[in-house]
Amino acid sequence: MSIMEFLGLARKKVEASAPGTESETVRKIVAALDQMDPDKARYIASFAFILCRVARADLKITQTEMREIEHLLVERGKLTEEQAILAAQMAKQQSIFFGGTENFLVTREFNRIATRAQKLSLLDCLFSVASANLISTVEENEISKICSEPNLSHDDYIATRTAYREYRAVLQKTPKTDGEQ
Repeated sequence: MSIMEFLGLARKKVEASAPGTESETVRKIVAALDQMDPDKARYIASFAFILCRVARADLKITQTEMREIEHLLVERGKLTEEQAILAAQMAKQQSIFFGGTENFLVTREFNRIATRAQKLSLLDCLFSVASANLISTVEENEISKICSEPNLSHDDYIATRTAYREYRAVLQKTPKTDGEQ
């Protein structure tokens, strides 16, 4: 599946698999996502992809980050747990395979379809995903880039980052080595 199909921009329907090639659970989840309102599906797809973008800023997506993405898709995206797991995994794979070329395009699409409140919610969620572990400087830089793409201000970025200051790696005390005072 291409990112354009994942975002619902290609208007391609999910084709039925040969009987017995996939589990009934997977078929139910795919059917549930396919039945979702196309505008909501587009929003969820871009939202999940952007969350994976910040999780992958340091070139790895941890299990803790994936669980946080799934949680946010349930909480903020109003998906079932099964739908959230599927959407998160699809977004992760798309991010790994096409991240460098799709990052700006997906964020531009999100900017087009999201309200200001949804953009601010995304910004909070980006820090939430990054704080699943300590927020690295690389992740902070990626969030700053993402923040500017949907036309959020630097003040929006700073205000949200302040709420997560205790998770910022740059502010953590480093252990002293021998000879330091």
